[in-house]
Amino acid sequence: MIGSPSATDPSPEDGPASPPRRDILTLVTGATVAAGACALAWPFLDSLIPPENAAAHAPVDVDLSPIAPGQQIVVVWRGSPVFITRRTPESLERLKSPALTSRLRDPESKILQQPPYATNWHRSLVPEYGLLVGVCTHLGCVPTYGAGSADPAQRGYACPCHGSKFDLAGRVFAGVPAPYNLPVPPHRMLTPDRVRIGENPAGQSFDFGNIVQI
Repeated sequence: MIGSPSATDPSPEDGPASPPRRDILTLVTGATVAAGACALAWPFLDSLIPPENAAAHAPVDVDLSPIAPGQQIVVVWRGSPVFITRRTPESLERLKSPALTSRLRDPESKILQQPPYATNWHRSLVPEYGLLVGVCTHLGCVPTYGAGSADPAQRGYACPCHGSKFDLAGRVFAGVPAPYNLPVPPHRMLTPDRVRIGENPAGQSFDFGNIVQI
C-alpha cells in the first residue's frame, strides 16, 4: 500500500541510528590524546610568550633572579627564542679549557656572530649569564639544552634535526653540519640581575642585522 512503511523502514519511534561502540571509543580516545598533547605543549609555548610590552623589534627586559645556577629560561625577541642560561663556576672554567676549545670550529669567535662586547671566551657581557639566539646555524632548528649530561659543567646544546652541537657559550663544535656559532643578541645589564635584550650598553654600537647568519 502506497505510503505504508515497509519492513525495512524505521518506525516513527526509532531515533537516529546510534553510532557503533567502536566509533565512540575512537572519538573519546582522540579527544584524550589531543588534550594530553596540548597539556604537554603548553609549558613550552608559555615559556616563549614575550612580555606584554614587547613589539616586533622592541627590547625585552628579563628578570634573571629566578634562574638557579645551571638552569636556563627561554624568552622571545624579534620572533626568535633567546636562551638565557645562568652558568656555574665549573661551567665557566670548562669554557676556557683547551680540552674543549680544541674541539671547536671558531673558539675565539672571529666570525661576526656576536656584538664586539661579546667577542670573548664566554660570549656575553657578564660571564655568569649567557644569552644566545636559539636558532641552529645549519637549517634553523631549535637546539636543546643539556646535550645529554646531568653535570651542569658539561652541558651544552644539541640540534635535534641534524646533530650539530654547541658548547655553553654557543660555540659550534668542529665536524658538525652547522657552520657558525649561535648568534648572541645585543644586550645590556640594567641591574646585576636584570637584562635588556635588544639594546647595546652605553657607548657601544652593534647592528644585529650585520651578523653572518641566523
